[in-house]
Amino acid sequence: MTGRYDVVVAGLGAMGSAALFHLARRGVNVLGLDQFAPPHALGASHGETRVIREAYFEHPSYVPLVQRAYDLWAELERLSGDQLYLRTGGLMIGRPESNVLSGSLQSAREHQLPYELLPGAKINQRFPGLHPDADMSGVLEPRAGILFPEKCVAAHLSLALKAGAQVRTNEKLHQWSEDPTGVMLQTAHGIYHARKLVIASGAWISSLVPELRARLQVERQVLLWFKALDPDLFVPESFPIHLWEYEKDKMFYGFPDLGSGVKVAFHHQGELTNAVTADRNVHGRDISRMRILLQRYLPEANGNFLRGTVCLYTNTPDGHFILDRLPANSNVILASPCSGHGFKFASAVGEVLANFALDQTPVFDLSLFRLDRFL
Repeated sequence: MTGRYDVVVAGLGAMGSAALFHLARRGVNVLGLDQFAPPHALGASHGETRVIREAYFEHPSYVPLVQRAYDLWAELERLSGDQLYLRTGGLMIGRPESNVLSGSLQSAREHQLPYELLPGAKINQRFPGLHPDADMSGVLEPRAGILFPEKCVAAHLSLALKAGAQVRTNEKLHQWSEDPTGVMLQTAHGIYHARKLVIASGAWISSLVPELRARLQVERQVLLWFKALDPDLFVPESFPIHLWEYEKDKMFYGFPDLGSGVKVAFHHQGELTNAVTADRNVHGRDISRMRILLQRYLPEANGNFLRGTVCLYTNTPDGHFILDRLPANSNVILASPCSGHGFKFASAVGEVLANFALDQTPVFDLSLFRLDRFL
């Protein structure tokens, strides 16, 4: 099998599916490749729910990008006819010196976002399912909420196909190389040629870009669902998404009960692994570790364990994304790794990647995501 394309997108999870859609809707002759059949549960774009939030504690530079993402998720909802986003509000909880609290306040103030600063006692009064320590406070932001990742990926792929994209699933990109027309790609099924290649393969990215191998770490993350002891406290109409820095640089987060239990997970603190040998089973130690935090901060959610799944974070040294052209070959564009906080941006990142592939200047300041910061 052979073919020539303007752009090939390798990896069709959150970022790749969005890039495929934005390229196809502009009339680009584009091919999407994935070694599995997305949406699937082997990478970082699954688990029923993902957080979207605006007062971004990681860095204020993310705020304009996530604001564009909100607009594009709304557009994708209209085009697909499916609900992709649920607004619940969001609480970022920590002590005054914590990154979660101070960083959220910095972004909210710098970008003039609406928010409330609630002391711990007020948090418990407003949301009785949450029991912060007395010295904790929370930034409550009204637009935060939930994205449904499998539906988002499926919508991007479906609309990309309708716009003329070609998609080949269960077809792994083994290697690529420069050729006179741009890039040559080899899979188990054939050879393809493209002017541009977008690599958005998440935890598998180092196999295609070996120079990143020493810089990236893949981390096993466990997502857990528990049966609430008092379900009325966790309904989405009155319970927000929440993220806690309960000790310095140690975080966990959670969601309302959407009918399948209260979902909670640690943010980082997982064991290092790789995409091939990662332990995708949920063990008793994973559950008991989370129960310690539930008993302290969400005791009414600490009922029977219902189920769990494993996803993979692919982390950069500084925790920020990679969105850049490969320095040695400007025809190759890298998207992600997103260090465990990228899904919410996917709709906007897809647009950015399409601009890169078409040699158009992105409208955002992407200096935080340049590859040369650690190569």
